[in-house]
Amino acid sequence: MNLGVLDWKRIASDLDARGWALTGPVLDADDCAALAELYEQEAGFRSRVVMARHGFGQGEYRYFSYPLPDAVQTLRETLYPPLAWVANRWTQRLVGDRIFPDTLDEMLGRCHAAGQQRPTPLLLKYGPGDYNCLHQDLYGEHVFPLQAAFLLDEPGVDFEGGEFVLVEQRPRQQSAPQVVPLTKGQGVIFAVRERPHAGVRGVHRRVLRHGVSEVRSGRRRVLGVIFHDAS
Repeated sequence: MNLGVLDWKRIASDLDARGWALTGPVLDADDCAALAELYEQEAGFRSRVVMARHGFGQGEYRYFSYPLPDAVQTLRETLYPPLAWVANRWTQRLVGDRIFPDTLDEMLGRCHAAGQQRPTPLLLKYGPGDYNCLHQDLYGEHVFPLQAAFLLDEPGVDFEGGEFVLVEQRPRQQSAPQVVPLTKGQGVIFAVRERPHAGVRGVHRRVLRHGVSEVRSGRRRVLGVIFHDAS
């Protein structure tokens, strides 16, 4: 795992400009394989969701239980502080307040005190014909406004299709889709629900949803890192 590649100045600028940013190659091939293989283990997860049963799409995912695997815990703890700085800048632009604590432990303490005690990092698995409908990962009253997803398989080699898609709702305009060019071992950091945008009438909210287009062939696996826990 190479977290030293993270260019936080560029990431913050990209998040401000469009609501998402690529991390660069954080996970090597061994990291990706080790994380993907966890999916088939019985231990270490609190639940499994088959998306078709809930109208979420097709495919499935599993939420980790505590304690998280070391790699997942490291990513969560390392990414949180610089993202908290971005999150507070966004919040100040929208409502004038700084509301997110500096450390992940403080953020989770806030969640747990409000009854949001279930861990939210997850592994997702897609096969041919699978997809994920546009959605937001909210989970409760306390929502940290940024999250990350790391691709564990190589597009064009391990699978075809399966693009990560963001759709942004713009006031008095049609919604705008964006396809994120993820590669194996790379992550995308993106807005959970909304981001600030400076328009001609001042700063306003732009609402985002994310999903995955249909996988045409092969297998696509992803690690999702969410910073608030679930009720």
